[in-house]
Amino acid sequence: MNPFTKRIAQVLGLPEKGVDNTLALLDDGCTIPFISRYRKERTGGLDEVQITRIADMNEKLKELVKRKETIVKTITEQEKMTAELQKRIDDCWDATELEDIYLPFRPKRRTRASVAKEQGLEPLATLLLMQREPNPKQAAQRFVKGEVADADAALKGAQDIIAEMVSEDERSRNIVRQSFRRNALITSKVVKAKKETEEAAKYSDYFDWHEPLKRCSSHRLLAMRRGESEGILRVSITTDDDFCIERLQRNYVRGYGKCQRLVGEAVEDGYKRLLEPSIETEFAALSKEQADDEAIQVFTSNLRQLLMDAPLGQKRVMGVDPGFRTGCKVVCLDAQGNLLHHEAIFPHPPVNHRMQATMHVLQMLKDYHIEAIAIGNGTASRETKEFMQDVISSLHTSPSTNTTPQVFVVSEDGASVYSASKTAREEFPDEDVTVRGAVSIGRRLMDPLAELVKIDPKSIGVGQYQHDVDQGKLKRSLDQTVESCVNLVGVNLNTASHHLLTYVSGLGPTLAKNIVDYRSDNGAFTSRSQLKKVPRLGPAAFEQCAGFLRIPGAENPLDNSAVHPERYHLVEQMAKDQHCTVKQLIEEKNRREAIDIHQYVTDEVGIPTLTDIMKELEKPGRDPREQVEVFEFDPNVKEVDDLEEGMILPGIVTNITNFGAFVDIGVHQDGLVHISQLANKFVKDPNDVVHLHQHVKVKVVEIDRRRNRISLTMRI
Repeated sequence: MNPFTKRIAQVLGLPEKGVDNTLALLDDGCTIPFISRYRKERTGGLDEVQITRIADMNEKLKELVKRKETIVKTITEQEKMTAELQKRIDDCWDATELEDIYLPFRPKRRTRASVAKEQGLEPLATLLLMQREPNPKQAAQRFVKGEVADADAALKGAQDIIAEMVSEDERSRNIVRQSFRRNALITSKVVKAKKETEEAAKYSDYFDWHEPLKRCSSHRLLAMRRGESEGILRVSITTDDDFCIERLQRNYVRGYGKCQRLVGEAVEDGYKRLLEPSIETEFAALSKEQADDEAIQVFTSNLRQLLMDAPLGQKRVMGVDPGFRTGCKVVCLDAQGNLLHHEAIFPHPPVNHRMQATMHVLQMLKDYHIEAIAIGNGTASRETKEFMQDVISSLHTSPSTNTTPQVFVVSEDGASVYSASKTAREEFPDEDVTVRGAVSIGRRLMDPLAELVKIDPKSIGVGQYQHDVDQGKLKRSLDQTVESCVNLVGVNLNTASHHLLTYVSGLGPTLAKNIVDYRSDNGAFTSRSQLKKVPRLGPAAFEQCAGFLRIPGAENPLDNSAVHPERYHLVEQMAKDQHCTVKQLIEEKNRREAIDIHQYVTDEVGIPTLTDIMKELEKPGRDPREQVEVFEFDPNVKEVDDLEEGMILPGIVTNITNFGAFVDIGVHQDGLVHISQLANKFVKDPNDVVHLHQHVKVKVVEIDRRRNRISLTMRI
């Protein structure tokens, strides 16, 4: 059994067997999507979230073990290791407790206490702590020598030693820690010199703010910390000092007298100078870490929704990057997203070549058999959509076109980042950034997931203080989210880009590139087994990736399903028992219904896997995403000045935070629906009520033109 199994199972509340088998699979190099999908019998049906938590905790425990090794080595080199201390370290699995154990032994810079020890004052400190000496000043006289000028200096040095001892004592630290846990107050005040500056305005809510730390939401804490890092705010975390000092002195001071007074002073100094700042720093880091985790959770939830946004599918699309002065960049794409044509049109002021633009669009619709139009949601988006709808309305009187394309507005967040990226340059080396951006907009309509994986998730615009959180932790979470979504949907092996293939279970950049190169040299894949011919793609990688790769039109229909090749023989046996082909088994419901899956249970294959296989045979290669829908803003509201309190308007959810949802109502400034206004009931998590790109009805509550803020409600 893995040494961490019992602890992980206990902390996460999961069965030990499932945890142990999951750790073994992870150690064997299996990916989380593969384990959750194809190893349910071994894990006991653990889902991706549970497996991810096991993996994360496993890594933390490994780091803790490394830290223990460092601590043991350091204490041993100091020749201070004892059997009792070794056992305490071995039995400790809490990082904070471990650091408390290590603190007295940790090498540190010269302190007032270390100087006093060098001066030989440690015995005097011990004498004071015994609190039996009736005349401590007279006793201190014996230590006046060298750099110790007099008895007062000796006593002061002894107090410094006691103060440091108090600050490093585990009991003392836990007393103060408990006080912070219960009573800590976070306070934010504006730096006077910055109060009237323009950059300080956005932090005006925190110019004189305080609240209990345990009630401070992640977005408020991150906002205060950002203001602090920008030099606009001063943020502190405090507790009840008098209570802490009284509790500490109670532990160290026994009775009344001169020694007791000196020890009491040392305890108070140790608290104020060393212990309180140390615990404040600890709680500042802890609260920041918790806020980071919440913000990252919000980001990953939004990213998942965005990546799982409804795709239009393989249609011939016109992508439009709208603009006024510079015109609209228009591209025409085939059903696979390949660029066929591009040009600029100028239907809006100041150029205002509307008639010419109309004729050009009509010609493109005809020449490239356009089935849908995707318009970016940036500047001139609404005006361009209205123009395109006018053009389409003329199709009914024009015999030159046979189709009536639908018009969609899509998010263009991150399109400019993509258009200037190395990826875009590799895809379109001869085109400028405007063409690349329009292509990205068009492809987002066809398949948001396939296009968005090319962009750094932080540039997509669905995060909350994403630049303020732990960047390493954020990247890991976002990468896991992208990997999860890609493998949940599945990837067309013959059309997937190098970047999309990179996120497929078991592949990565090198194997993804090798697959694309093999495809270019040998033509389209006709079976999954051909993957074994790809350079460096060995049996282990094939096992991990094959089930997530699809081949539409393959001779074996299972190659276009989520059935793993290792289970093909099971499906073939089912078909044989039903006296039909695999193709007939997929197409004919009555044959599938005649199957008793219990007959196919083996030591390796149980009911969970067989159930998944039957679901896949019912709808092979099914896309779990919803269908795309057309949306219309209120035609009478185009600018903030058009808004009035009480208006009820259609909107699109553009971002979700833990304090509410931002909604685009078509005025170039998103409005906020506070969490308290999302529904006529208590809402703990906005994701329980809304999702990204959801079409909603909102009412305008307040318009703050000075700060450019719009307050909305869905409690209509």
